[in-house]
Amino acid sequence: MQDENRTPARLDDLDRKILRALQTDAGQSLEEIARQVGSSKTPVWNRIRKMREAGVIGASTVVLDPQALGLEACFFVLIRTSEHEADWQRRFLATLRARPEVQEAHRLAGDIDYILKVRVANARAYDVFYQALISEVRVFNVTALLSMEELKSETALPV
Repeated sequence: MQDENRTPARLDDLDRKILRALQTDAGQSLEEIARQVGSSKTPVWNRIRKMREAGVIGASTVVLDPQALGLEACFFVLIRTSEHEADWQRRFLATLRARPEVQEAHRLAGDIDYILKVRVANARAYDVFYQALISEVRVFNVTALLSMEELKSETALPV
């Protein structure tokens, strides 16, 4: 989640080149990153360290293939609620955080209050998720939309 009070980091061209290289493959060596961005290892390492300290770079991870793991169904779940009290919101957030199927969750402006991206094996697994969700928190309306085909999915940000 984002910190609304954080000011954007000031990045120069070399910082942006380093970030693009890391987003392409965070597992590559420091030597390879330095070669790609046209610098030496020490300044690149120092810049990466400073960007980590500033919160520009978070945890390093790997991208897994959901199909290869048997998670073939991706649902976008639209939630409307008549509950807007702080206690309900805390329970809802705790419920979402406890469910590994929820890859993303957003609070929205407009007629829909929340949208979730839920990755599961199939429709039956989605129903298990749905039943667990509504047993934890009260919601007014839930609409699940099955993604038929993922046309684009990026983890890299435009820097």
